[in-house]
Amino acid sequence: MALRGQLADAEARIRSLENRLRDGETRDPRTRLLSNDAFVHAAERALALATAEGRPVTAAIIDVDGFRRLNVRCGPQAGDAVLVDLVARVRSLTRSYDVLGRSGADEITILMPGTDQAGAQARCDRLIRDLKGCERPGVGVVTVSAGVAALIDGGSLAELLGAAQAGLERARALGGARSAVRLADEVRDANPAHAAVVEAIAMTLLERDRYTGEHSAAVVELSRRVAMQLGLDEREVEQVAAAALLHDIGKVAMPDRILNKPGALDEREWALMREHPIVGERILRAIPGMGAVARIVRHEHESFDGTGYPDGLVGDAIPIGSRIILACDTYSAITTARAYRPAQTHHFAITELTRCAGAQFDPRVTEALIGCLYWDAQQGHRAGTPMGAPAPARRDEPGAPQALSA
Repeated sequence: MALRGQLADAEARIRSLENRLRDGETRDPRTRLLSNDAFVHAAERALALATAEGRPVTAAIIDVDGFRRLNVRCGPQAGDAVLVDLVARVRSLTRSYDVLGRSGADEITILMPGTDQAGAQARCDRLIRDLKGCERPGVGVVTVSAGVAALIDGGSLAELLGAAQAGLERARALGGARSAVRLADEVRDANPAHAAVVEAIAMTLLERDRYTGEHSAAVVELSRRVAMQLGLDEREVEQVAAAALLHDIGKVAMPDRILNKPGALDEREWALMREHPIVGERILRAIPGMGAVARIVRHEHESFDGTGYPDGLVGDAIPIGSRIILACDTYSAITTARAYRPAQTHHFAITELTRCAGAQFDPRVTEALIGCLYWDAQQGHRAGTPMGAPAPARRDEPGAPQALSA
């Protein structure tokens, strides 16, 4: 009996050792996430099951901003503690059937079966917001960037993760502490054969004028939501989103002395700046399949009362996408700091939008935009700057009764 007990105890220790060894091959020792190979194996199975059931599949790659500098400044133990805390936060936002893995020194990859792209990006944005408001002793505020992608019909896991990685690279290029999708996904309504061309153009704008590139990215999602609020169909919504991304593309032809001027533009400079919607249309019409987007871009500075440019269109003669982008563009411009003025408050921006409804802006678009912003405020998505800030320096025509615009 004693011998049998000893043998059973030995067998139990061997099984425990085998399990620990097996676990060491599939789990990262610091974060307890799946190792890269184990993640790929589990994700392939989850993706196949979700595809067979007709459910959407998305992926997100989350990266700690400035992780190498953090390790140098605070030491590797602090870096490990940041990762462990980040994993705990990520787990709180995921479900038991999501697949999580450590895909790099500071990267966490998540496969989310049954979640669409908007849902995945909302989770990442919540994580980013939560981290921005949390300071770690001895480390400070840690921020992360995230790339999000949705599985395309017939696509593979490698293609899905590649798209998420491209979104992450874009988020980094925009300054970090944000989520992003691949540029080609923002303009997926365009001819797929030319998506790479569109992506290259948008990245050129970002490199030429970082404010304009970041501002365009900020306008995209708000324009998409307003378009949906107004009942546009899926194709029209994506055309609006593509035009929002590229609405300032004509500024690549503007001289640096105008784009970076710290004060107000003079009459000659303003006349040249007014040409950028026409230049943008010309660039986009050179890409087959982008005609509708090009038309929206040409008219995104037309005012509802006919006082805008370049063609002085009035009311419903202005493409609905142009009317949407003008309002969303103006809100973003007012609430973002510029070289020639500070950022203004959310309240100030809403006051300006309301004041100019029926003149500069389509009243229906203004109502839909304010509704979306009100929902954001209710959800705690925005934090206004102090009230009572001075009125901004204006870059529109002297004396024009218009809200500040980009």
